[in-house]
Amino acid sequence: MGHDTPKHAEYYEAIIQLRPATEEILRFILNRVKERSKNVHISKLKELPTGVDIYISSQSYARSIGKKLKRSFQGDLKVTRTLHTQDRMSGKQLYRATVLFRLKPKEETEEIQEEDL
Repeated sequence: MGHDTPKHAEYYEAIIQLRPATEEILRFILNRVKERSKNVHISKLKELPTGVDIYISSQSYARSIGKKLKRSFQGDLKVTRTLHTQDRMSGKQLYRATVLFRLKPKEETEEIQEEDL
């Protein structure tokens, strides 16, 4: 397979974890990915009791979305990586990223705004 070969539908380099997932934040992410549809796609959406995991084909774009979430919403961002495999040809280690965005509870964001007054 050459480098020009399109990646298969289940391929992913990163997982964006939303805890908890809100309709607004999910729409925010889906719209960003749609804007970049040429080379980035969502492989899978996995709903969990605690939120949603979004499997995305680009690690760098997942990190970028994480930064945009942090700027646009009240919450904490944590990015980690896990060794996935090693390239047989180059010996290079290949990692998958996990971008965790934990939304602050409404009470906390309201308290912060009141303190700022």
